[in-house]
Amino acid sequence: MSRFPAGQKPSTRAAQALGWIDPETGALVPPVHPAVQYERTAEGEPPGGRVYTRDQNPTYEQAEALLASLEVGQAAMLFSSGMAAATTVFDTLDVGDHVVAPEQMYWMLRRWLQDQAARERIALDLVPNGDMAALRAALRPGATKIVWAETPANPGGAVTDLAAAAAAAHEAGARLVVDNTLPTPVLCRPLEHGADLVMHSATKQLNGHSDVLAGALVTAREDDLWKRCRRERAFRGAVLGPFESWLLLRGMRTVCLRVGASARNAQRIAEALDGHPAVSAVLYPGLPGHPGHDVAARQMEGGFGAVVSLRMQGGADAARRVVRALRLFHNATSLGGVESLAEPRGQVEGPGSPVPDDLVRLSVGIEDAGDLVADLEQALDAVG
Repeated sequence: MSRFPAGQKPSTRAAQALGWIDPETGALVPPVHPAVQYERTAEGEPPGGRVYTRDQNPTYEQAEALLASLEVGQAAMLFSSGMAAATTVFDTLDVGDHVVAPEQMYWMLRRWLQDQAARERIALDLVPNGDMAALRAALRPGATKIVWAETPANPGGAVTDLAAAAAAAHEAGARLVVDNTLPTPVLCRPLEHGADLVMHSATKQLNGHSDVLAGALVTAREDDLWKRCRRERAFRGAVLGPFESWLLLRGMRTVCLRVGASARNAQRIAEALDGHPAVSAVLYPGLPGHPGHDVAARQMEGGFGAVVSLRMQGGADAARRVVRALRLFHNATSLGGVESLAEPRGQVEGPGSPVPDDLVRLSVGIEDAGDLVADLEQALDAVG
């Protein structure tokens, strides 16, 4: 039950989880519903419309409602992982449908799309991130069904103009789907810029504590594409468990605080290291000299995200050595937790990656900014 007043700010909606209150106990924290089945009424009707927990569980319905509210969408769906959410969108396509996606995106999804194209299940064009001329040239009116965007790009930081991408996609008869994992709805809400769907690896900053594997989709409207996505989720069973859904909801209640803190730390780090003699480039759209800064400033608010990437003067060897020299940053994959991480990202992705092997990706957490800058400076000084 919710008695939440309309017009409240996102931070208030998140902190109070839309004001949910248990109607029977008055509890402010929702319970976990582990039940698989729901007993029908004497007339044979399912209570609350729920039949089976694979896609009908009140625990994840509460998390979905909060996420839809934060993204200013009509509805949301949780999945067992970000990959499960993303691939569900493409599994709604017919064989041979055309997809346009960026060259630099979540590496596992890019490889999956390339595999699908190699097996002739889809037609695929990869275009440079943020290059609107290349995106428009790749579109095939009537054949292109999905335009995928990720902005800022992970890990290079390239920025895509969402309003322009949405207009181009719609003119060609396609849908714009945006991976909003890095900004989260705290910093950017793609649906407000014309996107049709938003995808999240909710494992990252939505949960924020590095202890839940989860994904999500949010839609601007409950149209035929959304209905196909919902059907695919039910068929595949790629849903989140009740306890994981409860943990995700708990994490989202502090998302505004955490995302704001990590974005401020990332900005401080980017400014401190810009021009460092051991670094050839700092890739972060919050820097005024970044080529996508103006677009990012127009479609983001409250910061530019928690990912800062460094290209090292000393090449791949320097990237490896600086990560080893860090003391506070953990050498680990993923991003969006309260703790800061670093890795030589191009080397982790391996052969075929568009990410250069001299790039170090920083996932900035919520520690003291001065401590993080000092750790990076000592590591860079050690590399020389």
